[in-house]
Amino acid sequence: MRLHPNPPRMVTVALAVALAVVGVILAWPIEPAVSLLAPIGDITGGFGLGLTPATGYLCLLASSALLVAGSLLPGI
Repeated sequence: MRLHPNPPRMVTVALAVALAVVGVILAWPIEPAVSLLAPIGDITGGFGLGLTPATGYLCLLASSALLVAGSLLPGI
């Protein structure tokens, strides 16, 4: 059985790019941009995820994983 990668849907690509941008802003703290993410911090604070560099690296990992899943699984 061979894997036939498919192009991911545009929604998947847009979500992956958004996660990557948030990840870069948090992983390498860009102070003016971190203040723009305050509404996201309010939402994720309820889940125990603050605006920390660790969350930034998690967003970068999720971005890459989402693109891989979108390429290998049909319909994502």
